[in-house]
Amino acid sequence: MKTTALIPAYNEGKTIAPIIRFLRQIPKIAEIVVVDDGSNDNTFQEAVTAGARVIKLNKNQGKGAALQRGIIEIHSDIILLLDADLIGLKDIHIDNLLMPILNNQADMTVGIFNKGRGLTDLAQLISPYLSGQRAIKMESIKNIYSLEDTGYGVEVAINKYLKRTGKVKYVELPELTHLLKEEKRGFNQGVQDRVRMYWEIFRATLR
Repeated sequence: MKTTALIPAYNEGKTIAPIIRFLRQIPKIAEIVVVDDGSNDNTFQEAVTAGARVIKLNKNQGKGAALQRGIIEIHSDIILLLDADLIGLKDIHIDNLLMPILNNQADMTVGIFNKGRGLTDLAQLISPYLSGQRAIKMESIKNIYSLEDTGYGVEVAINKYLKRTGKVKYVELPELTHLLKEEKRGFNQGVQDRVRMYWEIFRATLR
């Protein structure tokens, strides 16, 4: 079964290249697609140089729109969704996400950080369904056309869709974490982005 890694990215030029270079060494992954969601830094150049196929959106449209565009563009059996700011990505994380799909034990896996960093571990313990690290059978998601305006609520929308159409399995991602928004964009902008993220997640739960 062919697997494509899909990475939505907005101003992730500092972190995205090592992730792509790591994924290129994984035999199970046939292709890496980055959707650059209107970044105004060097995300596009870093992703291309590292070896990904990059889809460039002209303006920032939000995570949901970026994932929707990627899903439309990909022709694989499995989509591996990963964030562009992961820290500590290893083979075990890829295996934990993909093997239940390859063994036909699930239609989607959702990865939960464990023993990474306290804040990110706690956030996923409280709300594991919001994790951005997932593997999904293409046949289970190819007909989803409602992600464009979900923004950071995209995981909620995917969860609702897959609950109706398939089986979901939660898996552990030991010692994996990611940068906080406040670390990437400064405290003030990071807090603003976090508030917007929570609002978009809340809005998605009401649909």
